[in-house]
Amino acid sequence: MSNTDPGHGNSVASWTTVIIIMVATLLGTWFFWENQPTMVWASGGLVVVGLVAGAVLKAAGYGVGGSKTKGH
Repeated sequence: MSNTDPGHGNSVASWTTVIIIMVATLLGTWFFWENQPTMVWASGGLVVVGLVAGAVLKAAGYGVGGSKTKGH
């Protein structure tokens, strides 16, 4: 592994973001099939929550190369 390798997002911030967005997508799909448009839009809002959570965690030092992450 070279020193220029970005780490491919293996951090608490990226995993949290991805998990929240995956759950939101799963729920949005389910609600779409159940014909519940309000909940589909709420699931879209959860995607935004996931993005904000990732940005906050990255700013707090939990992103790739952050001060609170382990060096691999």
